[in-house]
Amino acid sequence: MALSLDATDRRIVLATQKGLPLCARPYHAVAEDLGLDPAEVQARIRRMLETGVIRRIGVVPNHYALGFRGNGMSVWDVPDDRIEELGRRVGDLDFVSHCYHRPRFLPEWPYNLFAMVHGRDRDEVRAKVAQVAEVIGDADRGHDVLFSTRILKKTGLRLVA
Repeated sequence: MALSLDATDRRIVLATQKGLPLCARPYHAVAEDLGLDPAEVQARIRRMLETGVIRRIGVVPNHYALGFRGNGMSVWDVPDDRIEELGRRVGDLDFVSHCYHRPRFLPEWPYNLFAMVHGRDRDEVRAKVAQVAEVIGDADRGHDVLFSTRILKKTGLRLVA
């Protein structure tokens, strides 16, 4: 089902899609900039979250600026009937920023579970991937780490004015 934005929702999305203001009351600052009541801004954002128009609101730290330069996507071949359970357990690890299921492309690509691991260097990432292997246990039928070499894009979909 396609969801639509009214003009006010669209203004709120445009005002917040690059991030909320870094202040004590960010929704109030957005409301003031848009000439709206803060309670209306919060209610509209809550509704857009509940209906899936907005997927989430969260902090997105710049891990490179924080010294985490050894970033690697760990890829795992695990039984399909355990992907949900294992994905949840791996995703709960504090050093995994995101974890998801992807289709295999056999015979070249047997991996179906992906988990992004951050560390200060590649050795730290490898040590953390070893911890992931412990969580996955005997369900690990093979894995690898694809290390980042550069940042290409760090944004999601953006509305244009």
